[in-house]
Amino acid sequence: MMDFMRPWTAQAYAIMRIMVGLLFTSHGLSKLVHFPLPPPPEAPALILYTAGPIELVCGALVALGLLTRPAAFLASGTMAVAYFMAHFPRGFFPIANGGELAVLYCFAFLFIAAYGSGIWSVDASRRQSEKCDH
Repeated sequence: MMDFMRPWTAQAYAIMRIMVGLLFTSHGLSKLVHFPLPPPPEAPALILYTAGPIELVCGALVALGLLTRPAAFLASGTMAVAYFMAHFPRGFFPIANGGELAVLYCFAFLFIAAYGSGIWSVDASRRQSEKCDH
């Protein structure tokens, strides 16, 4: 009964990868161009101009499925750093220190880095075209 989604595993993963990438991209856009919302007024410039580009570029690369593994690995590390810099000092538990999103992004990107781009990705398209060229 619980296997009803098994035939759709690749598609579900692709949708998850794309959505995680797009959502991460929105954080970078917010920090760098104040769209769709401006960043919090207390956000330090160092965070805006280091995390912002990483979020924007790595999020877009993951969403597109281009250089997915290294982009996701960098994004995962960025979120680990964000958690320990901004949230952990306020307490150990993510639910208590406001770090749930950073932890979720960190582990989602770590999984994406390990799993790879999957279907519906530029990486897969490039692999397919390389097979055709030989």
